[in-house]
Amino acid sequence: MSAFIDKLALFSLSDHKVLAVRSHDKSLFYMPGGKREVGETDQQALIREIDEELAVTLMPQTIHYATTLEAQADGKPEGTLVRLTCYFAEFEGKPTAASEIAELRYLNITDLSVCSKAAVLALNWLRLNQYID
Repeated sequence: MSAFIDKLALFSLSDHKVLAVRSHDKSLFYMPGGKREVGETDQQALIREIDEELAVTLMPQTIHYATTLEAQADGKPEGTLVRLTCYFAEFEGKPTAASEIAELRYLNITDLSVCSKAAVLALNWLRLNQYID
């Protein structure tokens, strides 16, 4: 039986690339977002997490479901999967590395080598659906 780490992720697109983040203690990039707190909806959790990580405010009316992806969780025992429920959304402000985030970068399909396993799946899904180059 697999263990799941349930997370929400934001697909923020610009110039046929997607915004990815890297934590201070990590070498790989991942999609910004995080875990729900008790009683939070996906929308509430995504708004909170993106504000914490990127210091921008998601516009609730623009949040819409993209896809759900599952991958082996980086740095966790084999069989521990991360389940990313991914959303598109627009925001007010300019993304800035905040909280645990060390670096922001817009990535395309040529950047798979710097991505977590879940981010690789996300980039492949975005490329397949013609959102990124």
